[in-house]
Amino acid sequence: MKILVLNCGSSSIKYQLFTMTDKSVIAKGGIEKLGMKGSFLKHVRQDGQVVVFEGEIMDHKTGIEYILGVLTSEKYGCLKSLDELEAIGHRVVHGGERFNSSVLLTEDVLGEVTKCIDIAPLHNPPNLKGISAMEELIPGIPQVGVFDTAFHQTMEPKAYMYGIPYVLYKKYGIRRYGFHGTSHRYVTKRACELLGVDYQTQRIISCHLGNGASVAAVKNGKSFDTSMGFTPLEGLMMGTRCGDLDVGVVQYIMEKEEIGSRTANILFNKHAGILGVSGVSSDMREVEMAKAGGNDRAALALDIYNYRVKKYIGSYIAAMGGLDILIMTGGIGENADTTRLGVCSDLDFLGISLDKVKNKGFRSEGIISTPDSKVKIMVVPTDEELVIALDTEEIVKALKKS
Repeated sequence: MKILVLNCGSSSIKYQLFTMTDKSVIAKGGIEKLGMKGSFLKHVRQDGQVVVFEGEIMDHKTGIEYILGVLTSEKYGCLKSLDELEAIGHRVVHGGERFNSSVLLTEDVLGEVTKCIDIAPLHNPPNLKGISAMEELIPGIPQVGVFDTAFHQTMEPKAYMYGIPYVLYKKYGIRRYGFHGTSHRYVTKRACELLGVDYQTQRIISCHLGNGASVAAVKNGKSFDTSMGFTPLEGLMMGTRCGDLDVGVVQYIMEKEEIGSRTANILFNKHAGILGVSGVSSDMREVEMAKAGGNDRAALALDIYNYRVKKYIGSYIAAMGGLDILIMTGGIGENADTTRLGVCSDLDFLGISLDKVKNKGFRSEGIISTPDSKVKIMVVPTDEELVIALDTEEIVKALKKS
């Protein structure tokens, strides 16, 4: 079975083509600057050859036409025809309270995803555009939605409710949903596979650290709590997002700067976080270099980042009554040994002991804790696209049997 996985953003489309016999990626790539001048498609073949196509790619349908054209081209493609494709798997950011697992995308399901646009205005519309485009280009092909929020639907009300009038929760669905669920689900299961332990008995903290970042507490195979909330803005300080913030500060800044809600939203999502504090960049590597060059604001930004992650780890250990496995994943978690060191320092009293020698330069999959550490500290590279492909395969196979 060949499955195409799509991740449609507002100005980008990322894709991976899987052959499910051995779960390998036979082509991948993406379109950047969608709808803007200078848009291009970068296509990577299984043999590693990279091809870049430049052109006016103005909308999602045109972009997906480009992708399908490259995948079936005689020179660069890996499909003889589109008939080889058996299903499409889509990353869908928000499924609200309706979906706690991946589902076949029917008219009813799409209606529910559309209802979630109000609480995911930046993400769900492009997700829906990708689904609609594929319906037009390959009519009848099964499409599956894999929701970022689904994994966290096992949280209890005490974890997901805010201290607001209950009527507002019932009226507007205002609660903590959490995101990065597909990543947290993959790395927590993968860690248990590597350790040879039962997923259903472990207390795990997963730190997905990238430009967007979140921490999830997973207890006995279920999401117990997570740092992101009603939107991805809550929780850790991130590349350009402020993270946890007193709502009074929002009102204060809006009044002092004489800005409206839309501008405030952009300020806290796009101009805050690592970028806002450091004044250097949202890229951790550039901020690290600035710190090494004596930039005090860069050093402060990194201190805040590490401190916030450490606080969430401590709070989740208390909430779960202990910890067995601590996972680092995402672009920063997988590659920034200085961040891992900063987060794990001074946590020996909780049984978290990092092997500083092993951690330095560690870029693969495995354990980076000391042999006597009560908690296994691990680096597990995430693979959200594989999860989407596997879920899609399972749903399509069940559909064929019915």
